[in-house]
Amino acid sequence: DNPNIIPIYAAGEVDGAYFLAMRYVAGTDLETRLHKGPLEPREAVHILGQVASALDAAHEQSLIHRDVKPANVLIATGKGVEKADHAYLTDFGLTKHRGSQSGLTEASAFIGTLDYIAPEQIEGKPVDGRTDQYGLACVAFECLAGRVPFVRETDIAIAMAHLRDVPPSAVGVRPDLPH
Repeated sequence: DNPNIIPIYAAGEVDGAYFLAMRYVAGTDLETRLHKGPLEPREAVHILGQVASALDAAHEQSLIHRDVKPANVLIATGKGVEKADHAYLTDFGLTKHRGSQSGLTEASAFIGTLDYIAPEQIEGKPVDGRTDQYGLACVAFECLAGRVPFVRETDIAIAMAHLRDVPPSAVGVRPDLPH
């Protein structure tokens, strides 16, 4: 229960179809918002701080999201304190308890979205809150720079960049950002 985690009202199954009933958010998701270009630093800090609060709450319950990405952040336009945008972290479908053993599926494929995936997920190592922090850092980079941290031609090249490359500087991509 956190103001920045999308509330789920009901879950169940009807005639073989599973469902979740959750709060309707009038607004957009962060991915769609980023199609218009990078966020101004103040706006980025405001949105990212709310997502970080949601992750803190999940981590306090030993839950790891494992798929922090802009598409999983809903933004209710002007619905927060002082009519500011209000962010909700959604899609806890890949969440696991910190005590679980692996970040892999049964087919030994890693779980998560490649542009935001932490190195330990790629390597199949145990995950913890730092996994989500890495994903949030990739989202922060995109919010500020207007692109994902590792732009590569293939999925394998993206995975290898997460494992081996030095993270790029947002200021290096967008020099107008305050240091």
